Amino acid sequence: MFKEGLYRRLPELMQLEALINHSLPTLSHVNVSTEVVSYADLENIPLPIYKISIGAINKHSPCLFFVGGIHGLERIGSQVVISLLDSVCQRLHWDEALHQKLSRIKLVFMPLLNPVGMAKRYRSNGNHVDLMRNAPVESTERTAWLVGGHRISKYIPWYRGIAQHAMEIEAQALSNEVLKATESSPLTLALDFHSGFGTKDRLWFPYARSKFQPISQIGALYHLREMFFNAFPHQNYLFEPQTKHYTCHGDLWDYLYDISDNRQQHLLPLTLEMGSWRWVRKNPLQILDRIGLFHPIKPHRIQRVLRTHLTLTEFLMNATYSYQHWYLSDQNDDFAQQAQLLWYPQYASKQTQQCYEPNS
Repeated sequence: MFKEGLYRRLPELMQLEALINHSLPTLSHVNVSTEVVSYADLENIPLPIYKISIGAINKHSPCLFFVGGIHGLERIGSQVVISLLDSVCQRLHWDEALHQKLSRIKLVFMPLLNPVGMAKRYRSNGNHVDLMRNAPVESTERTAWLVGGHRISKYIPWYRGIAQHAMEIEAQALSNEVLKATESSPLTLALDFHSGFGTKDRLWFPYARSKFQPISQIGALYHLREMFFNAFPHQNYLFEPQTKHYTCHGDLWDYLYDISDNRQQHLLPLTLEMGSWRWVRKNPLQILDRIGLFHPIKPHRIQRVLRTHLTLTEFLMNATYSYQHWYLSDQNDDFAQQAQLLWYPQYASKQTQQCYEPNS
């Protein structure tokens, strides 16, 4: 009875545990493992935060993370990651090409990072902290009021938590696993699924704290973008920095990128922001539901979203497998200049000016 009540509040956990218990294959040449990396407390009930790893036995292999459910209202993100995990498991029964790919790369799935927030229908976790505003990162630029992260009250969305306190257990769990991967992986890619902004699907990348400072590997990131757009010219994603729309404090991926970069390790995180406003436009009544701004209520729209991003996820698996051809490319310096002109024109003009200044 206890499980039935919990699963009614959190059907995504039921889906995930059923998949773990019945669908994960046993393979000799590919590692398949499940680990509970932490627990979140729901009214004195510990809810597990699962990590499922599928892929290369060699720990020095490139790695690709799929993350969902950081914001509890954005259930569709968890559902997409669970659906993708199920697809990979089913394909492993017959797909020799996938077996070959997974012998050289590792996939890591963390589909339900914030189970308490999802069970309670909060954006935040159970402590009312927004996990994407919780990292110890401060923007030096003006941020969007409230949306950019604040410490006013835990009862106002986008609350960062108490200053100088440790990160929330969910944010720390993700950080631990990503940083563990970057210690040995020649490249770690990540795709974090969110919803709730605009009518377009957007691929965002760090930094969320600065409109003017590109990440050090901006050339490789732009190279990845060009590969995707050239291979799939009819897709509808917008590939852009989050700061085109707003800056914020405490972004978790900014924090993890900086740590890995300072350690001379290699992390490229992307956030998929699924444009949920179009779901509301097609079905205005769903705004009456608390999750209606962030989740497609009608079953046929949920199914459409679950299949929409398969091209993107397959591309990222192939890019991870072939990382040496683009991440280590000699062209990335040229791509960095193109990226700066497109996304950071003020930074690019400053760099150009410095190049032409006479030596003192």
